[in-house]
Amino acid sequence: MMKRPAFKDLPLGKDDPPYSAWGLYGPDDQLGALNLLTEQVVKTAAEENIKTGVRISLNLPLDVFKDKPFFDRLAFHKDLFPKGPRNVNDDVWHFNTQSSSQWDGLRHFGYQAPRKLAFYNGVTMADIHAEGSTVNGIHAWSDKGIVGRGVLLDFDTWRRKEGIEYDAFKTSPIPLKYLKQVAEAQGVTFRSGDILLTRTGCTKAYLAQSPEERVQTASPNPVSAGGVEQSEKMLEWLWENEFAAVAGDQPSFEAWPTQWKEKDFLALHEVILSGWGMPLGEFFNLEELAEHCQNTGRYTFFVVSEPCNVVGGVASPPNILAIF
Repeated sequence: MMKRPAFKDLPLGKDDPPYSAWGLYGPDDQLGALNLLTEQVVKTAAEENIKTGVRISLNLPLDVFKDKPFFDRLAFHKDLFPKGPRNVNDDVWHFNTQSSSQWDGLRHFGYQAPRKLAFYNGVTMADIHAEGSTVNGIHAWSDKGIVGRGVLLDFDTWRRKEGIEYDAFKTSPIPLKYLKQVAEAQGVTFRSGDILLTRTGCTKAYLAQSPEERVQTASPNPVSAGGVEQSEKMLEWLWENEFAAVAGDQPSFEAWPTQWKEKDFLALHEVILSGWGMPLGEFFNLEELAEHCQNTGRYTFFVVSEPCNVVGGVASPPNILAIF
């Protein structure tokens, strides 16, 4: 593993796509930014943050979008059946791994045209679809999980106090300066290996809608959604803070569709997932977490997430808890 470069030195290879860090952890690495979660980082996070034993789930129900999943994905379906003559039941679940709370894995969203068409560490679509291929599969993350110090930036609560307008279901970019102001207001500073969670109020707004409104909200493809802005300054902030993973309560973490005209509509997904190998979470349930953080004045906590061990999988429910 080479020394972590400064953001200004990306990409590492002259022919590699913008801002990528391919080869930082070796040519065959499939953990990406999760390499920052060393045993010492995890141990310190546990010692400093587990104080009361309070546990909060950050998972939405798998069938939360049963009225109409976003991005035309398959809705969750469950078959329950008795196993007579014994007093026993089984069930079978059918669902898209990105139709509720989710980690996007390294097979999900590659660099798009006009950039070099590739996934993390230069893996191609042909590599992924080759017979027997497991490269960049979600199973690589399940071995040790996504475990460390979580940090919540509660943008929704902050912006309401500041009188800032925001629409979760319009392409509403959240400027980096706002995230920095939220962190300052909460007394939060970052350290290498943090797992960043951004609350925008999206999930709360969605659940307040009627079934008919939910269908209307989720039907456009691409959907319009608020999230962090696309900018070089945003990428630099994410890189220099050395986050191990990022997630939010919105459909795409970043504002969608991408608005970065100056960079041929480069999406943060391309860089975060395929440039850096960083897990990107969407539709996390942050409501109870935000309430607890507000009541206790603590915005850091211990996070335990175990992606499903599906060899060659694209994405996974996060199976995630925050522990205080």
